[in-house]
Amino acid sequence: MTAGPAPLSASDAAQAAAPFTVRFWGVRGSIASPGPDTVRYGGNTACIEVRCGDAHIVFDCGTGIRPLGERLARGGPVDIDLLLTHSHLDHICGLPFFAPAFHPDSRLCFWAGHLPPDRPFRTVLSGMMTAPLFPVPVEIFRADCCFRDFTAGETLEPKPGVTVRTAPLNHPDGATGYRVEWGGRSLCVLTDTEHPAEGRDPIILELLRGADLMIYDSTYTDAEYPARVGWGHSTWQECLRLAEAAGVGRAVIFHHDPARTDDELDAIAAAAQAMRPGSLVAREGMELTL
Repeated sequence: MTAGPAPLSASDAAQAAAPFTVRFWGVRGSIASPGPDTVRYGGNTACIEVRCGDAHIVFDCGTGIRPLGERLARGGPVDIDLLLTHSHLDHICGLPFFAPAFHPDSRLCFWAGHLPPDRPFRTVLSGMMTAPLFPVPVEIFRADCCFRDFTAGETLEPKPGVTVRTAPLNHPDGATGYRVEWGGRSLCVLTDTEHPAEGRDPIILELLRGADLMIYDSTYTDAEYPARVGWGHSTWQECLRLAEAAGVGRAVIFHHDPARTDDELDAIAAAAQAMRPGSLVAREGMELTL
Protein backbone atom coordinates (compact mmCIF):
# COMPACT_ATOMS: atom_id res chain seq x y z
CA MET A 1 0.00 0.00 0.00
CA THR A 2 1.42 3.39 -0.95
CA ALA A 3 0.97 6.56 1.03
CA GLY A 4 -1.03 9.41 -0.45
CA PRO A 5 0.36 12.90 -1.00
CA ALA A 6 1.47 14.79 2.09
CA PRO A 7 -1.16 17.25 3.32
CA LEU A 8 -0.58 20.91 2.51
CA SER A 9 0.66 23.17 5.27
CA ALA A 10 -1.64 26.00 6.30
CA SER A 11 0.48 28.55 4.39
CA ASP A 12 0.65 26.38 1.25
CA ALA A 13 -3.09 25.78 1.37
CA ALA A 14 -3.72 29.51 1.70
CA GLN A 15 -1.52 30.23 -1.33
CA ALA A 16 -3.22 27.55 -3.41
CA ALA A 17 -6.62 29.04 -2.61
CA ALA A 18 -5.64 32.69 -3.21
CA PRO A 19 -6.08 34.26 -6.66
CA PHE A 20 -3.21 34.27 -9.17
CA THR A 21 -4.29 36.67 -11.92
CA VAL A 22 -2.83 38.21 -15.06
CA ARG A 23 -4.19 41.38 -16.70
CA PHE A 24 -2.96 42.92 -19.95
CA TRP A 25 -2.58 46.71 -20.11
CA GLY A 26 -0.41 46.90 -23.24
CA VAL A 27 0.07 44.21 -25.90
CA ARG A 28 1.91 45.90 -28.80
CA GLY A 29 5.57 45.91 -29.70
CA SER A 30 7.93 48.55 -31.10
CA ILE A 31 5.67 51.61 -30.94
CA ALA A 32 2.19 52.48 -29.69
CA SER A 33 -0.40 52.19 -32.46
CA PRO A 34 -3.72 53.81 -31.51
CA GLY A 35 -6.37 54.14 -34.18
CA PRO A 36 -9.57 52.70 -35.63
CA ASP A 37 -7.85 49.49 -36.76
CA THR A 38 -6.51 48.61 -33.29
CA VAL A 39 -9.46 49.45 -31.03
CA ARG A 40 -10.43 45.90 -30.06
CA TYR A 41 -6.98 44.53 -29.23
CA GLY A 42 -5.45 47.83 -28.14
CA GLY A 43 -2.55 49.97 -29.27
CA ASN A 44 -0.48 50.39 -26.07
CA THR A 45 2.97 48.86 -25.74
CA ALA A 46 3.91 46.13 -23.29
CA CYS A 47 2.59 46.11 -19.74
CA ILE A 48 1.30 43.06 -17.85
CA GLU A 49 -0.07 43.17 -14.29
CA VAL A 50 0.22 40.04 -12.14
CA ARG A 51 -1.20 39.46 -8.67
CA CYS A 52 -0.13 36.50 -6.55
CA GLY A 53 -2.40 36.95 -3.57
CA ASP A 54 -1.12 40.16 -1.93
CA ALA A 55 2.04 40.28 -4.06
CA HIS A 56 1.82 42.76 -6.92
CA ILE A 57 4.09 42.38 -9.97
CA VAL A 58 4.19 44.38 -13.21
CA PHE A 59 6.07 43.22 -16.29
CA ASP A 60 7.40 46.11 -18.38
CA CYS A 61 6.56 49.79 -18.43
CA GLY A 62 5.37 50.50 -21.95
CA THR A 63 2.59 52.99 -22.66
CA GLY A 64 0.11 50.54 -21.12
CA ILE A 65 1.43 51.37 -17.65
CA ARG A 66 -0.19 54.81 -17.76
CA PRO A 67 -3.82 53.56 -17.60
CA LEU A 68 -2.74 50.95 -15.04
CA GLY A 69 -1.27 53.73 -12.90
CA GLU A 70 -4.43 55.82 -13.17
CA ARG A 71 -6.49 52.90 -11.91
CA LEU A 72 -4.08 52.11 -9.07
CA ALA A 73 -3.90 55.76 -7.99
CA ARG A 74 -7.56 55.65 -6.99
CA GLY A 75 -6.71 53.07 -4.33
CA GLY A 76 -3.89 54.92 -2.56
CA PRO A 77 -0.25 53.85 -2.16
CA VAL A 78 1.05 50.62 -3.69
CA ASP A 79 3.93 48.18 -3.22
CA ILE A 80 4.93 46.85 -6.65
CA ASP A 81 7.81 44.88 -8.09
CA LEU A 82 8.41 45.89 -11.71
CA LEU A 83 10.20 43.15 -13.67
CA LEU A 84 11.73 44.46 -16.87
CA THR A 85 12.25 42.18 -19.84
CA HIS A 86 14.63 44.80 -21.26
CA SER A 87 14.99 48.55 -21.59
CA HIS A 88 14.19 49.29 -25.23
CA LEU A 89 12.07 52.41 -25.40
CA ASP A 90 8.75 50.71 -26.14
CA HIS A 91 9.09 48.80 -22.84
CA ILE A 92 9.97 51.72 -20.53
CA CYS A 93 8.56 54.90 -22.13
CA GLY A 94 5.38 54.86 -20.02
CA LEU A 95 7.24 54.99 -16.72
CA PRO A 96 7.38 58.82 -16.38
CA PHE A 97 3.56 58.78 -16.59
CA PHE A 98 2.98 56.06 -13.95
CA ALA A 99 0.93 57.79 -11.24
CA PRO A 100 2.10 55.64 -8.26
CA ALA A 101 5.68 56.83 -8.90
CA PHE A 102 4.58 60.23 -7.60
CA HIS A 103 2.93 58.98 -4.39
CA PRO A 104 5.29 59.42 -1.41
CA ASP A 105 3.89 56.36 0.37
CA SER A 106 4.27 53.99 -2.57
CA ARG A 107 7.15 51.53 -2.98
CA LEU A 108 8.42 50.57 -6.43
CA CYS A 109 11.20 48.04 -6.93
CA PHE A 110 12.69 47.75 -10.43
CA TRP A 111 14.35 44.46 -11.43
CA ALA A 112 16.55 44.23 -14.55
CA GLY A 113 18.68 41.28 -15.62
CA HIS A 114 19.74 42.22 -19.14
CA LEU A 115 22.16 45.10 -18.65
CA PRO A 116 25.96 45.06 -18.24
CA PRO A 117 27.31 45.93 -14.76
CA ASP A 118 28.54 49.33 -15.92
CA ARG A 119 25.05 50.34 -17.10
CA PRO A 120 22.50 49.64 -14.35
CA PHE A 121 18.84 50.31 -15.02
CA ARG A 122 18.72 53.49 -12.94
CA THR A 123 21.41 54.94 -15.22
CA VAL A 124 19.42 53.92 -18.31
CA LEU A 125 16.24 55.46 -16.91
CA SER A 126 18.08 58.65 -15.99
CA GLY A 127 19.39 58.81 -19.55
CA MET A 128 15.83 58.68 -20.89
CA MET A 129 14.48 61.22 -18.39
CA THR A 130 16.92 63.99 -19.23
CA ALA A 131 17.13 66.92 -21.63
CA PRO A 132 16.66 67.10 -24.53
CA LEU A 133 14.64 63.84 -24.45
CA PHE A 134 12.49 64.59 -21.40
CA PRO A 135 11.98 67.78 -19.37
CA VAL A 136 12.22 66.36 -15.81
CA PRO A 137 14.71 63.95 -14.19
CA VAL A 138 13.98 60.63 -12.46
CA GLU A 139 14.43 62.41 -9.11
CA ILE A 140 10.94 63.86 -9.56
CA PHE A 141 9.55 60.48 -8.44
CA ARG A 142 8.35 60.75 -4.84
CA ALA A 143 7.77 57.02 -4.27
CA ASP A 144 10.35 54.91 -2.48
CA CYS A 145 12.16 53.47 -5.52
CA CYS A 146 14.73 50.69 -5.35
CA PHE A 147 16.72 49.33 -8.29
CA ARG A 148 17.88 45.72 -8.27
CA ASP A 149 20.06 44.64 -11.16
CA PHE A 150 20.75 40.92 -11.51
CA THR A 151 22.13 38.49 -14.07
CA ALA A 152 19.63 36.59 -16.24
CA GLY A 153 19.68 33.00 -15.03
CA GLU A 154 19.38 33.89 -11.35
CA THR A 155 16.35 32.97 -9.21
CA LEU A 156 14.64 35.87 -7.44
CA GLU A 157 12.18 36.18 -4.55
CA PRO A 158 10.56 39.62 -4.87
CA LYS A 159 8.08 38.75 -2.12
CA PRO A 160 8.05 35.91 0.43
CA GLY A 161 6.76 32.74 -1.20
CA VAL A 162 6.97 34.15 -4.75
CA THR A 163 9.74 32.46 -6.74
CA VAL A 164 10.87 34.03 -10.02
CA ARG A 165 13.20 32.05 -12.24
CA THR A 166 14.94 33.93 -15.04
CA ALA A 167 16.74 33.17 -18.30
CA PRO A 168 18.51 35.20 -21.02
CA LEU A 169 16.63 35.78 -24.27
CA ASN A 170 17.90 36.26 -27.82
CA HIS A 171 17.30 39.96 -28.50
CA PRO A 172 19.49 42.91 -29.50
CA ASP A 173 21.02 44.48 -26.34
CA GLY A 174 19.76 41.50 -24.33
CA ALA A 175 16.46 40.62 -22.66
CA THR A 176 15.24 38.45 -19.79
CA GLY A 177 12.56 35.78 -19.67
CA TYR A 178 10.68 35.14 -16.42
CA ARG A 179 8.85 32.26 -14.74
CA VAL A 180 6.74 33.17 -11.70
CA GLU A 181 5.91 30.26 -9.37
CA TRP A 182 3.41 30.70 -6.57
CA GLY A 183 0.81 28.56 -4.86
CA GLY A 184 1.60 25.53 -7.04
CA ARG A 185 0.98 27.49 -10.24
CA SER A 186 3.34 29.00 -12.80
CA LEU A 187 3.38 31.82 -15.33
CA CYS A 188 6.08 32.45 -17.96
CA VAL A 189 6.68 35.78 -19.71
CA LEU A 190 9.05 35.58 -22.69
CA THR A 191 8.85 38.61 -24.90
CA ASP A 192 11.35 40.14 -27.30
CA THR A 193 13.11 36.93 -28.18
CA GLU A 194 14.06 35.29 -31.47
CA HIS A 195 13.83 31.52 -31.84
CA PRO A 196 16.72 29.39 -33.17
CA ALA A 197 16.82 28.57 -36.87
CA GLU A 198 16.50 24.88 -36.00
CA GLY A 199 14.88 23.20 -33.01
CA ARG A 200 14.10 24.80 -29.66
CA ASP A 201 16.39 26.71 -27.28
CA PRO A 202 17.00 24.24 -24.39
CA ILE A 203 17.25 27.08 -21.84
CA ILE A 204 13.83 28.40 -22.86
CA LEU A 205 12.34 24.91 -22.93
CA GLU A 206 13.52 24.32 -19.37
CA LEU A 207 12.11 27.65 -18.17
CA LEU A 208 8.74 26.84 -19.78
CA ARG A 209 8.51 23.17 -18.85
CA GLY A 210 5.01 22.39 -17.56
CA ALA A 211 4.01 26.03 -16.99
CA ASP A 212 0.30 26.74 -16.58
CA LEU A 213 0.39 29.89 -18.71
CA MET A 214 2.91 31.22 -21.22
CA ILE A 215 3.01 34.75 -22.70
CA TYR A 216 5.29 34.84 -25.74
CA ASP A 217 6.67 37.28 -28.33
CA SER A 218 4.60 36.60 -31.45
CA THR A 219 5.35 39.73 -33.46
CA TYR A 220 5.44 37.99 -36.85
CA THR A 221 3.92 35.12 -38.77
CA ASP A 222 6.05 32.29 -40.12
CA ALA A 223 5.58 33.75 -43.61
CA GLU A 224 6.82 37.20 -42.53
CA TYR A 225 9.76 36.00 -40.45
CA PRO A 226 12.38 35.19 -43.19
CA ALA A 227 12.56 38.88 -44.14
CA ARG A 228 13.13 39.82 -40.48
CA VAL A 229 15.76 37.35 -39.31
CA GLY A 230 18.03 38.98 -36.74
CA TRP A 231 15.46 41.53 -35.60
CA GLY A 232 15.02 39.76 -32.26
CA HIS A 233 11.40 38.61 -32.50
CA SER A 234 9.47 35.40 -33.03
CA THR A 235 6.19 34.18 -34.58
CA TRP A 236 2.82 33.10 -33.27
CA GLN A 237 3.27 29.66 -34.84
CA GLU A 238 6.59 29.24 -33.02
CA CYS A 239 4.80 30.27 -29.81
CA LEU A 240 2.43 27.32 -30.15
CA ARG A 241 5.15 24.88 -31.23
CA LEU A 242 7.21 25.87 -28.21
CA ALA A 243 4.22 25.54 -25.89
CA GLU A 244 3.56 22.05 -27.21
CA ALA A 245 7.19 20.98 -26.85
CA ALA A 246 7.37 22.27 -23.27
CA GLY A 247 3.99 20.92 -22.15
CA VAL A 248 2.57 24.35 -21.39
CA GLY A 249 -1.07 24.52 -20.34
CA ARG A 250 -2.15 27.63 -22.27
CA ALA A 251 -0.22 29.92 -24.63
CA VAL A 252 -0.91 33.63 -25.12
CA ILE A 253 0.20 35.37 -28.32
CA PHE A 254 1.68 38.74 -27.36
CA HIS A 255 3.77 41.74 -28.53
CA HIS A 256 1.77 42.30 -31.71
CA ASP A 257 3.32 44.08 -34.67
CA PRO A 258 2.11 47.72 -34.53
CA ALA A 259 0.78 47.37 -38.09
CA ARG A 260 -1.32 44.31 -37.23
CA THR A 261 -5.02 45.20 -37.46
CA ASP A 262 -7.82 43.88 -35.31
CA ASP A 263 -9.16 41.86 -38.24
CA GLU A 264 -5.73 40.30 -38.82
CA LEU A 265 -5.48 39.41 -35.13
CA ASP A 266 -8.94 37.84 -35.30
CA ALA A 267 -7.66 35.64 -38.14
CA ILE A 268 -4.57 34.71 -36.11
CA ALA A 269 -6.79 33.88 -33.13
CA ALA A 270 -8.88 31.51 -35.24
CA ALA A 271 -5.80 29.86 -36.77
CA ALA A 272 -4.16 29.51 -33.35
CA GLN A 273 -7.28 27.93 -31.90
CA ALA A 274 -7.26 25.39 -34.74
CA MET A 275 -3.55 24.67 -34.32
CA ARG A 276 -3.60 24.37 -30.51
CA PRO A 277 -7.03 24.64 -28.85
CA GLY A 278 -7.13 26.99 -25.89
CA SER A 279 -4.53 29.38 -27.29
CA LEU A 280 -5.28 33.09 -26.90
CA VAL A 281 -4.34 36.38 -28.53
CA ALA A 282 -3.59 39.06 -25.92
CA ARG A 283 -5.79 42.12 -25.89
CA GLU A 284 -5.89 45.11 -23.56
CA GLY A 285 -8.16 44.49 -20.58
CA MET A 286 -8.04 40.70 -20.90
CA GLU A 287 -7.71 39.10 -17.47
CA LEU A 288 -6.80 35.45 -16.82
CA THR A 289 -6.83 33.45 -13.61
CA LEU A 290 -4.40 30.59 -13.16
